Amino acid sequence: MPQPNEFTVPGAADAVVRVIGDREFIIQGERRLTYAQIVERSNRFGAFLHAQGLGCHTERSGLPGHEVGQDLLGIYAHNGPEYVEGMLGAWRARVAPFNVNYRYVKSELHYLLSDSGASALLYHSAFAPRLAEVLPDLPALRVLIQIADDSGNELLPGAVDYESIVGEGPADPPPVEPSPDDLYVLYTGGTTGMPKGVLWRQHDIFMTSFGGRSLYTGEAARSYDDIATRCAESPGTTLMVLPPLMHGAAQWAVLTAMTTGQSVVFSAVTDHLDVDDVVRTVEREKVLAVTVVGDAMARPLADAFERTGADLSSLAVVANGGAQLTPTAKQRLIDAKPNLMVVDGVGSSETGAQMTHMSGQGAVSTGTFTAGPDTSVAAEDLSALLEPGHDGMGWLAQRGYVPLGYKGDPVKTAATFPVIDGVRHSVPGDRARHLADGAIELLGRDSVTINSGGEKIFAEEVESAVASHPAVADVVVAGRPSERWGQEVVAVVALAEGRDASAEELVEHAAQVIARYKLPKAVVFRPVIERSPAGKADYRWAREQAISGQ
Repeated sequence: MPQPNEFTVPGAADAVVRVIGDREFIIQGERRLTYAQIVERSNRFGAFLHAQGLGCHTERSGLPGHEVGQDLLGIYAHNGPEYVEGMLGAWRARVAPFNVNYRYVKSELHYLLSDSGASALLYHSAFAPRLAEVLPDLPALRVLIQIADDSGNELLPGAVDYESIVGEGPADPPPVEPSPDDLYVLYTGGTTGMPKGVLWRQHDIFMTSFGGRSLYTGEAARSYDDIATRCAESPGTTLMVLPPLMHGAAQWAVLTAMTTGQSVVFSAVTDHLDVDDVVRTVEREKVLAVTVVGDAMARPLADAFERTGADLSSLAVVANGGAQLTPTAKQRLIDAKPNLMVVDGVGSSETGAQMTHMSGQGAVSTGTFTAGPDTSVAAEDLSALLEPGHDGMGWLAQRGYVPLGYKGDPVKTAATFPVIDGVRHSVPGDRARHLADGAIELLGRDSVTINSGGEKIFAEEVESAVASHPAVADVVVAGRPSERWGQEVVAVVALAEGRDASAEELVEHAAQVIARYKLPKAVVFRPVIERSPAGKADYRWAREQAISGQ
């Protein structure tokens, strides 16, 4: 196989199939598909997209960073092999795949599909009625591929059944050559503002988040032969991915598993987190690692670990990304499963994977991370990078393999991807300190920072303090207007079933670990905390609750 200077995901998939094609890649309930089967099915899907006239129409070299020269395929689906095949098949045809949040209501779905300019959509039948509501206002969306499920919904007019495309027939890839410049598009969650499409060159996201380079050592694959060799030498461990694949961290986990020769397990329950099914699956499939997003997934998982009699001896790692995992939740997981390691990963749609932190028995903490090879802290005014031990906080920054920009937004692109010391960086808005020992202390996203009485208070720090109370099932912190303080801190709390605690008790508990000026001025109780399907806090909803509870 010719060895490139840069990678494509289809090229990497072919390299893996050459050496471990018979190894199981995707497992979901009774469905078990090998690497070779997934690639064959994705090739058929790519050939179908190409036959519809979809692909690359303007090469990357002729475009500024915020523009797109390819057709886009939205993937509006639950976890399953179809999601992975859809992404791989799109890249085969030089079509750019992007994630669609399946919780969106009509107006949100219309906004996303309109903003993306999608030419094609791969979707589960369960979402057909909602899609039908917006289709008349989306003339650019001309190719519909519907995945059958147990919803009973019929094919939408003009739609094609997915399995009829990929199930059988020639598995030759379409007659186009994927390019390292071809796009991977990741829409942000929209929990602090309108979703934005982040445009990545395929090679860049491959290196930072699909296993092209180790976040721990910085060692990078130099060729497809390197990838094939490490997959052939891999013992074939099993990873269970719990977050929905519409979340970037879940996609990164699956594609890193592919380039390292692992098997990926999805829960057979796709519309909610069923932790009892997770426990049964870990036991049955001898799962080595499970991925979660924050306390919203980790706490129910800890509940299941504490009450089960299942054999979880294979499980060695719980890997977290995308949202804060508090020390309380980490400790519960570790106490419930002896010798468990909890790994925190830090990254964003605009940076890829950046930093890691490991906790084990007797060493549980959060907030301080080991930086990856291209991660640093930029000064407040973005004039320079701060040296370790610098007095003061700055912005978490990433250089090297970073996105091209935001789709259709040159102004936001210029603001988020500044040139610092002659090098283009990604600075999406996380506050941080570069500590003297080289570690980085992550303080929180600036867009949800609360300015109260002239002091900056990071919502995540207050959430962690409140969440450590044993009666708290979930919490999110937001600011609301205050005549005295400008803004005041409000904790929106859901109590654990059968537990009780007053607002005063929660505030006093938090006072044991954070300064008094950071404490909530009020606590608003709600039956459940609104989060994205991936477990991320919805800060717009939290602000609404903080204000309405005044």
